[in-house]
Amino acid sequence: MRTVISKKIENPEVFKCQLLLWSQQFREIIFLDSNDYPQKYSSFDCALAVDAFTAIKTDYLNAFDDLKQYQQQTKDWLFGYLSYDLKNDTEKLHSNNFDGLHFPDLFFFQPKKLFFLKGNELKMHYLYLCDDEIESDFEEIQNSQPATRNPQPATIKQRISKESYLSKVRSMLEHIHRGDIYEANFCMEFYAENATIDPSDIYQKLNSISKPPFATFFKNNQYYLLCASPERYLRKEENKVISQPIKGTAKRYSDSVLDENSKKELSENPKERSENIMIVDLVRNDLSHTATKGSVEVEELCGVYTFKQVHQMISTVISNLESTTSPVEILQTTFPMGSMTGAPKISAMKIIEELEETKRGLYSGAVGYFTPTHDFDFNVVIRSILYNATEKYVSFSVGSAITAQSIAELEYDECLLKAKAMFEVLQ
Repeated sequence: MRTVISKKIENPEVFKCQLLLWSQQFREIIFLDSNDYPQKYSSFDCALAVDAFTAIKTDYLNAFDDLKQYQQQTKDWLFGYLSYDLKNDTEKLHSNNFDGLHFPDLFFFQPKKLFFLKGNELKMHYLYLCDDEIESDFEEIQNSQPATRNPQPATIKQRISKESYLSKVRSMLEHIHRGDIYEANFCMEFYAENATIDPSDIYQKLNSISKPPFATFFKNNQYYLLCASPERYLRKEENKVISQPIKGTAKRYSDSVLDENSKKELSENPKERSENIMIVDLVRNDLSHTATKGSVEVEELCGVYTFKQVHQMISTVISNLESTTSPVEILQTTFPMGSMTGAPKISAMKIIEELEETKRGLYSGAVGYFTPTHDFDFNVVIRSILYNATEKYVSFSVGSAITAQSIAELEYDECLLKAKAMFEVLQ
């Protein structure tokens, strides 16, 4: 059982920064921030989970079965991630590309200390409480001050040259014209070797540039994720499942007229709409594996949403479940998310593996949590920096959806647009 205590917070924005600073003493951290982005589906503004009481770490073999057993045994809050390469557990697929990060394929932990902030109310959930521990921690958090920073710029290299990228997109278009696939998300890596960064400082800079609804700071010993994701992968609320794939991107402009025109053009662009609709069809099919008959619905199709860096096209697909359906089964039958693979999904993943040069790992995977009542919420790991502090390897990847209407040069430009914030905070 957890001890739960509520506190009133005078300045939630300041307190969020203090929570993140205080958390850095722990080996395991997941910090989630919605940045007050208006959302229909939301449980809290900010959450922090630290200090593993129990944990599961595994490669892809039988990963979902192991996670299901762990989740059913603990019957508690669990925070963690699913890496993209869990595809190899659900299908006869492989991940043989270069990996400079070496993250485990799956990691979840049962936190000793949990914090949920909603408005100005903080709820602190503690396992196995020591005398006055909550009060002393609360005081420590409020006294947390940022350390003096001496940032070292990272020298960023590009894994796939522009010429090679254009050639690979042309190869993907040949697959599309042959009918092997309709759409595939093709990604490329940017990286830095022998890099020493301050992860919490970089995360705060990245988050302030983007202010996305699914921002995440993750740490497991030497492994870090600094994530400014705008995209939800999957959420479960009792017997309802919500998926919100993003497909379709347009520039922001400082001039309000140009910015509004960019947004309008995105909403009417046939190529961007077809990208989104193809993935919506894939998501509908994925959700149907666990949905009650006739319950899969498109709640919103091709809605355009504005973020600090870009405009994005987002659809919302929902379904209903039987109450006996395991939460892990819902993830297993929909993972990896369609927005990061393509259609048909298995063919797209095979072609992606052939043409990409880096193992995706946690990039285009998902970070999130399970509740004790078997609900969950997971983001899509995009717009993110990954860091192995022991090996001093920094990595971020960007991608775009290739369809029959794609122009290779424009897809390359879209990738650079998505990479802009990561370049800015690292250099």
